[in-house]
Amino acid sequence: MTQAVPKYLSFEEYLEQYPEDGGRYELIDGRMIEVLPIADHEDIGGFLSGTLFVEYTRLQLPYFIPRSCGVKPHREATGYIPDVIVLNRDTIVNDPYWKKASSITLGESACLVIEIVSNNWRDDYIKKFDDYEALGFPEYWIIEYLAKGSARFIATPKTPTISVCHLIDGEYQVNLFKGNQTIISPTFPELDLTAAQIFQAQK
Repeated sequence: MTQAVPKYLSFEEYLEQYPEDGGRYELIDGRMIEVLPIADHEDIGGFLSGTLFVEYTRLQLPYFIPRSCGVKPHREATGYIPDVIVLNRDTIVNDPYWKKASSITLGESACLVIEIVSNNWRDDYIKKFDDYEALGFPEYWIIEYLAKGSARFIATPKTPTISVCHLIDGEYQVNLFKGNQTIISPTFPELDLTAAQIFQAQK
């Protein structure tokens, strides 16, 4: 008895075959995987999108948050859809993937990318960390509201943590924020937001 070998997709094939059923799918090692966020995950994402919208609108910055945006990293046969991504209208015009596929492949296209950790925490702390760093996204947040990640990433005791990764000389420098600590964001230096306020969005 023979078993069919699953077809590994390139990023272009992933875009061409992306289902139109309203779901969210990422390309992981050549395979299209459906991402199924839970309610708490969506609550945090919605809260952050609204908060950041108010902030960049107040400052009259040329930013926007798309409903969905694909990211093509340098890693072969891989494509991500961040939970929240803030794009720059002034620079995204140079990205060859934006107009044709609502996707980006240049670090300058985005000023902030956010992943909200669920059960696949290793992807956010390892794969996506490396890929976003290599692309040159200037700021990357990892929202760890379940405290499931390794202590080497969120320290001990393991509590809900936000990792703010700031690109300096091509490498991410990471600062951790917990409880009532105010988030320090290089992209939004006037942002008045604590880790606790973000985590309370899912309660």
